[in-house]
Amino acid sequence: MAEGTASGQEVRLETERLLLRPWQVSEAAVQRELWLERDPRVPPHRRIGAGGRPTIADIEEWIRASRPSTTGLLAVQRKDAGDVIGYCGLVDSDAPDDGPELAYELLRRVWGQGYATEAAQAVLDWAKASGFERLCATVWDWNVASRRVLAKLGFVETERTVEARGTNLRTSRPL
Repeated sequence: MAEGTASGQEVRLETERLLLRPWQVSEAAVQRELWLERDPRVPPHRRIGAGGRPTIADIEEWIRASRPSTTGLLAVQRKDAGDVIGYCGLVDSDAPDDGPELAYELLRRVWGQGYATEAAQAVLDWAKASGFERLCATVWDWNVASRRVLAKLGFVETERTVEARGTNLRTSRPL
């Protein structure tokens, strides 16, 4: 079970092993590492471009410009090591009837340790406590690990869209 607090609109969630909180400018390199590690099947606009963008400076500016809201991607920090290992949170969905979209991404070096499920469960608990009635999540069919995380959390497939890079699955679940 996650515990969460919100001061103003700033969300901080805590689980047994993790702290989910707003990003700090000094952590821009972690976000860039996530961009660098992305599978080549991820659409080009979500990977580092030929010009090397986004740069760490670009990401630092994004963090500075972000404003607290009821949606957003929180840094996932391990309590024991104190390091930031990725993000998890809610983003606006292109299908408002499905509620906001759960999104998460962790550095490869921590895959397979249950952190994605733990962080996502904390976000689900917070979303429910915040009055959301439903969440959605999209995932590529080839992303088997993320599909397992979503299944553990009770998301069910509601739609498939075949694209050049694979089949994109839309999932959702009531809260």
